[in-house]
Amino acid sequence: MSRLIVVSNRVPLPAKNGAASAGGLAVALQSALAARGGLWLGWSGKICSDEPVGPLTTLKDGNIEYALTDLTDLDVEEYYQGFANRVLWPICHYRLDLAEYGRREMTGYFRVNQFFASRLLPLIQKDDVIWIHDYHLIPLAEELRRQGVKNRIGFFLHIPWPAPDVFLAMPVHDELLKSLTAYDVIGFQTRQDRENFAACLARQNIGERLGEEEFSAAGRTFIARPYPIGIETDEFAKLARQAGNTTLHKRMRQSLDGKDLIIGVDRLDYSKGITQRIDAFETFLTRHPDYQRKVTLLQITPKSRSEVPEYEAMQKTVAEQAGRVNGALGTVDWVPIRYVNRSLRRAALAGLYRMAKVALVTPLRDGMNLVAKEFVAAQDEDDPGVLLLSRFAGAAHELKEAMLVNPYDVEGTADVIARSLAMPREERQARWEGMMATVRENNVFTWCDTFLGDLAGNEAPEGVEQPRLKRVSR
Repeated sequence: MSRLIVVSNRVPLPAKNGAASAGGLAVALQSALAARGGLWLGWSGKICSDEPVGPLTTLKDGNIEYALTDLTDLDVEEYYQGFANRVLWPICHYRLDLAEYGRREMTGYFRVNQFFASRLLPLIQKDDVIWIHDYHLIPLAEELRRQGVKNRIGFFLHIPWPAPDVFLAMPVHDELLKSLTAYDVIGFQTRQDRENFAACLARQNIGERLGEEEFSAAGRTFIARPYPIGIETDEFAKLARQAGNTTLHKRMRQSLDGKDLIIGVDRLDYSKGITQRIDAFETFLTRHPDYQRKVTLLQITPKSRSEVPEYEAMQKTVAEQAGRVNGALGTVDWVPIRYVNRSLRRAALAGLYRMAKVALVTPLRDGMNLVAKEFVAAQDEDDPGVLLLSRFAGAAHELKEAMLVNPYDVEGTADVIARSLAMPREERQARWEGMMATVRENNVFTWCDTFLGDLAGNEAPEGVEQPRLKRVSR
């Protein structure tokens, strides 16, 4: 069986002291690497003030080798903070108004991808299968092909792929589109993302569509298809069930004093619709005053990319907005919004999801949004909460039983919050059962197996199955 190489911008190292891994994606990829034997390469998170960057830092953990590279100050400024997060991220999330394109940052983005290729090249063996992740590393396969790599290479985009009129506003759209045709398999979160990509290829006359999933360009054929990412469904459900006995869970129950809990969990990012969500919650309380003092919104929003000015400004805006609502509607013994600006452990989150009557998952645009799936997995089957989900999240393509909303429609979202809180138990159970079946079937290991099966192509001998993944015990 061939070795698997995973390449991502950052590498989640194995947890110490037997602690659980941080998230389902890391667990699935570590499982795939452990099953086949493999290598995971990416940025260490460390920044060098001077060039040249030193040798790779390597770490062996069982059947997996981790290879970490430092980057320079200039690399981080141009590649990561610049082009990746101030051009690609906003454009892929339909925020052309926030995209700040500069040739220097674009040059840095392609230069760092060349650097990643040079770091990876000496490590590649003849039969290795290479799986590259996300928007930071779109050109990496093309760089590897230039240097003679003929191995099968796949790419998965974790964020949305926008419609042609949005994507083609980026000055280097042709270069990025052509670089994607160097992959053998390109994965998207939804069918809509894949169709947007296909429309971009057609608009720019780059290659030819041979079938629903098969394309050709520059003498090569490749497939592009949706692979909706999932979670460790059963493991997360177990975490949620166990959380009821924790001190945090008991303290939270006591502090609510019988009030219903509404929960929102998001990174601090303009794509998540947090300000619109708070507006909708305030409108709900204003239009349904009987719920005042009977419900509390817990908004958990860890800081994100605080070195980027737009994110720093947003942190201030959200904090001020939550404070304004609390000042206008709160009383001495009731705070409408509890705003937490830090990360919580997965086990703690699982327990809070299970406690919540409603989850507000209302991004303005999202590739998938795994909070929605985690909330479903965490519920008590006898008395499940209600998932209120944005139509513009990738998860809405799968979780059709959720209460779907348009997050731009503040009043409409407020009305759905009221309907969700008043929903009879029988309807809540029926909706949850449909979503849970989907979340259980399309879990993160299915996602990983399906993509790697396509990437393997005809590699496996006839009659020999690719390994099914299981959680790596730590």
